[in-house]
Amino acid sequence: MAELPVGERKARAVEEMFDRIAPRYELVNRVMTLGLDAGWRRRAVRELQLEPGARVIDLGCGTGDLCRLLGRAGLRAVGVDMAAGMLAKAHTSAPLIRADALQLPVGDATVDGAISGFALRNVVDIAACFREAARVIRPGGRAVFLEVSEPPSPIVRRLHALYFRRIVPMVGGLLSDRRAYAYLPASTAYLPPPAQLLVTLTDAGFARCRRVQLGAGAAQLLIGTRR
Repeated sequence: MAELPVGERKARAVEEMFDRIAPRYELVNRVMTLGLDAGWRRRAVRELQLEPGARVIDLGCGTGDLCRLLGRAGLRAVGVDMAAGMLAKAHTSAPLIRADALQLPVGDATVDGAISGFALRNVVDIAACFREAARVIRPGGRAVFLEVSEPPSPIVRRLHALYFRRIVPMVGGLLSDRRAYAYLPASTAYLPPPAQLLVTLTDAGFARCRRVQLGAGAAQLLIGTRR
């Protein structure tokens, strides 16, 4: 894409885009990740390491994939998303709230954990997202952010770039909205380098921050414990 939107323009563009692609969002996810995203989401839930009954807020919950997995793990999920179209297509019994992940309608230290799936690069301010998650999580609670990444191996990185930037938009165009699925690979440019992401997570109020690579480095988990 010639230009990626920023600030308020980005917020509007992202909300409108997810409203458009909501009807076939889950299908396209499975196809373009070859089904691997389901396993990545299960790993993200396990990394929360919370006891059954713990309350977890899902930031950018979309159609509720993570909310369903949280429920199966015995956790009490609350989903938050800005896109009304996504919430309308959600398949989950968890409570859903239409809200910005940077301004959560939740009190301080009122949840045990926070999780998100491929939402970081769609927020206007990643540092502010981390800080807001830290605000609502109790001390000792956990945060897990699942996001795309760039494989460390040069050979795998080239193959991944070819697939992610060429094939994904084509498949997305056939099944849903080509413009949206051209934006999603391009939006990785919003992500700082991994080391900087961990520093930002630490500065937001999390301890023992670490990064786990998944799918040969095509995805990553950013994990932290609330100080």
